[in-house]
Amino acid sequence: MGLEKEKLDTRIIMDEDEFNRSIEPILSNKGKVYTASPDRDPNDINPHLKVGFEDVIAEPISTHSFDRVWIGSHATFELVKFGFYRLLTTLLAVPVAFILGIVFGVLSCVHIWVVMPMIQSFMMLLPSIHIVWRSLTDILVTPLFHSMGKILSSIQVKATEN
Repeated sequence: MGLEKEKLDTRIIMDEDEFNRSIEPILSNKGKVYTASPDRDPNDINPHLKVGFEDVIAEPISTHSFDRVWIGSHATFELVKFGFYRLLTTLLAVPVAFILGIVFGVLSCVHIWVVMPMIQSFMMLLPSIHIVWRSLTDILVTPLFHSMGKILSSIQVKATEN
């Protein structure tokens, strides 16, 4: 069950006069060129944060508030969510990025210079430890279990009914 990404094809049909009237203000601002904002989550790490008003507040058909109340609460929700996100990122983004940079830098350094050399050392020692372990089990454990097997093999269980 993978996530499928769909591309939507949207078209707006307008009369030619309405189109010419609506584009005039855009043409007058020739100095300002707006480009689409880049995708800041290209790997879709946070799909669970794409929460809309309808995901949080939902009125069933049997209970509806007034339309203006619904529209006002929707606008308030979006405005407050956007405003608080901007405020918190303004205050916390740089310090948190600094701290996370330190944390991931330390983790990378420890992983590269401590963890991986230790794992490689253990991997080099394992064949020798394997030989010693096999010798110990052949000397101590195997005769014990062979003896127990011979002793327990002479036990016979018979079921009788009374």
